[in-house]
Amino acid sequence: MRRVSRIAVAGVATAAFAVSVSACGSSSTSSSSGDDKNLGLALAYDVGGKGDQSFNDAATAGLEKADKEFGYKSTAVEPQDGESDADKVQRLESLAKQGYNPVIGVGFAYAPAVKEAAAKYPKTTFGIVDDEQTKADNVADLVFSEEQASYLAGVAAAKATKSNVVGFVGGVDVPLIHKFEAGYKQGVADTKKGVTVKSQYLTETAAEGGFSSPDKGESAAEGQIDAGADVVYAAAGLSGQGVIKAANANKVWAIGVDSDQYKQDALKTYKDSILTSAMKNVEGAVYTLAKSVEDGKPATGVVRGDLANGGVSLSNSNPVFAGNKEMQDAVKKAEEGIKNGTIKVQTS
Repeated sequence: MRRVSRIAVAGVATAAFAVSVSACGSSSTSSSSGDDKNLGLALAYDVGGKGDQSFNDAATAGLEKADKEFGYKSTAVEPQDGESDADKVQRLESLAKQGYNPVIGVGFAYAPAVKEAAAKYPKTTFGIVDDEQTKADNVADLVFSEEQASYLAGVAAAKATKSNVVGFVGGVDVPLIHKFEAGYKQGVADTKKGVTVKSQYLTETAAEGGFSSPDKGESAAEGQIDAGADVVYAAAGLSGQGVIKAANANKVWAIGVDSDQYKQDALKTYKDSILTSAMKNVEGAVYTLAKSVEDGKPATGVVRGDLANGGVSLSNSNPVFAGNKEMQDAVKKAEEGIKNGTIKVQTS
């Protein structure tokens, strides 16, 4: 997720995002178990788990940075198929009881569980990624303006398309993913008139595999490509790997999500087909929350990452994209417009 200075540097984004955190609450580096030593950060992964080359792996990078800097021995726990909210609560409470702090639920599905666990372990700081409805004194809601990065992805897609048909594949039909679609469509429409955006959601619920089924992503992308799309943007977690595979097989462009997917080892076979990625700095959010606990000033409340503070961005790793002045100028202009408020990006 690294970019050249023309658009913003992700390494700087982590620091900028850290500055945006509002730290409050009393010092707490021990759990309700009574242990004096904080074992470190604990992640409870969302569907797809570690190795998704996207959302969960970005959180893992934040954990690894905290471990290296603070000497932690952090842990991360994989999700189980068909698990209930009660299962999630038990997982989070177990981590807090063992002495991990902060404990972070990676994904909006953890919101009810985080709220319940946080009430039982008030001395532990909890985090929830992609949800801002928890409203507890010891919870940080780590959220992002995904629509802004998606708008930039739409600008890039509109500049790249030759067929005037582009695609959007959403993992699950939920409000969070609607933000990606809305921003993308607006970016396309504002950049080039007459471009058709074909949209498809893989499933109605996460339990059906919308975020964890590359085969579903591949099939959806194939359908859009057959219908003329020569750029396809996926906001679908692990399922997005299938979209990228289909784009590569058909010699069209894919746009990745969450992390800089051009740089992902698991996708290196297809990287030349990844035009760019709409990123959100989950790595920075996870690390910054851990640092706030380490510093004795745990962050709580809504912590939002956007273009202005480096919490979201567009990757610039593919030399084809980085070296295309027309695309770069268009993205830069759009980014400035979003930052200064002349462009209002829709969320639905």
